[in-house]
Amino acid sequence: MEKIFVERETYEKDGKTYYSYFIKGNLRGKDFRVLIQPPDKGGYAVLDIVYDKAMEAELVLNPYEIKDASGKIIKGNSYLVRTYDENGEVWECPIKPYRASDKTLLNMLITRA
Repeated sequence: MEKIFVERETYEKDGKTYYSYFIKGNLRGKDFRVLIQPPDKGGYAVLDIVYDKAMEAELVLNPYEIKDASGKIIKGNSYLVRTYDENGEVWECPIKPYRASDKTLLNMLITRA
């Protein structure tokens, strides 16, 4: 699988500047963005630290399998973004797709990357 990057860009709201996080993709000739967010509201401060001055970070997939109460195996991925500083130190933060449709697009993108 080729590397996928989570980009960020600034936007303004109520006179303050914020970052939005997304993955650009193209499937069947259609461009799209998968919106990304941290697992909780406090995670935006962590993302600021991980990205530092960079405007993109590598998407890292962590596959998992769990067995539900009926014994059915459920497979999926958890996600995080990763950057490296000038000393080679690793900086990471868990992330997740913003909406169900973003999760679907991300899954399609990953299976075809």
